[in-house]
Amino acid sequence: MERMQITVTGIAVFLLAAASSPAQPYAARQIEDHGIAIVRLSDAAHGVEVSVVPSIGNLAYEMKVHGHNIVHFPYADIGEFAQKPAQCAIPLLAPWANRMTEQGFWANGKKYGFNLGLGNVRGALPIHGLLGNSPLWRVTEAAADAHSAHVTSRLEFWKEPDLMAQWPFAHEYEMTYSLTEGVLEVRVTVTNLSSQPMPLMIGFHPYYRIPDIPRDEWVAHIPARQRVVADERLIPTGEFKPMDLPSPLPLKGRTLDDGFIDLERDSMGRAHFSIEAAGRTVEAMFGPKYPAAVVWEPAPPPGQTRDFICFEPMTAVTSGVNLAHDGKYSALQSIPAGGRWTESFWVRASGM
Repeated sequence: MERMQITVTGIAVFLLAAASSPAQPYAARQIEDHGIAIVRLSDAAHGVEVSVVPSIGNLAYEMKVHGHNIVHFPYADIGEFAQKPAQCAIPLLAPWANRMTEQGFWANGKKYGFNLGLGNVRGALPIHGLLGNSPLWRVTEAAADAHSAHVTSRLEFWKEPDLMAQWPFAHEYEMTYSLTEGVLEVRVTVTNLSSQPMPLMIGFHPYYRIPDIPRDEWVAHIPARQRVVADERLIPTGEFKPMDLPSPLPLKGRTLDDGFIDLERDSMGRAHFSIEAAGRTVEAMFGPKYPAAVVWEPAPPPGQTRDFICFEPMTAVTSGVNLAHDGKYSALQSIPAGGRWTESFWVRASGM
């Protein structure tokens, strides 16, 4: 009888400890929202939740900080977005970012023309690559532990004839969204499976916002020493000029669609871009293999508002692959045959 009492007491103590132990601080859940498969990463201690939709460009469409979404997502829900997706939130631009100087590109001394009849190339000056709303991403892992939550997805570009027809380098992408201590890391790895070096022209086009505060009240920090000189088509000329914008930069009444290089970096090689208002800050940090940036702050349509700004991490200046062929750009990166390239950028918010 005494032994039984000890056992019961032991069970009671165990159950009490289990009930009073804190919940897992991080979570990665594969769920459906409005009938769309998503992955939701959560950091309970810092009140941050990131939602990713792999089947539509592997887009991170929400980064909620204490319930406030700090990325621009002008839809009621993911179901509405799925009906008519447009660029917003945190899209990947690949295999090239922003505009090309012409309807094709040069690589390894050869010109590759785009096949406009396939319908997957945008614009007279082709823009933003081929993968914006791609359904080809496949989740390979979604997991969490006591220190972080993450989701990793892969896109096998080399398997798709209509993609290879436009950018004929066999390659694939692996992207990981990782949430740690309230900070979102977006890491991408590009593997070149082809027999020739592949020019690296990717970038991201994140749309940031300070919730509930009009953009005219924000100030921005752009950590650059040089600006990219562009023509009327917003194509770089190959010239650069010293940075001539103040820091901090008030955004009231201003528009930007400008490139920047020679970024100021901290001891870890990260360049810190930010917006701030009323004690709230949203910050984007670029890893060292993103040597260029585009900052886009468009004018709103008449009678409307556009309360966002884009800090775009770029592996090269706009149309850098063609500028390099013309001898106007010397910083183009490439991935050797069989090689891999990996880099990250990070997003964090405070004061929300």
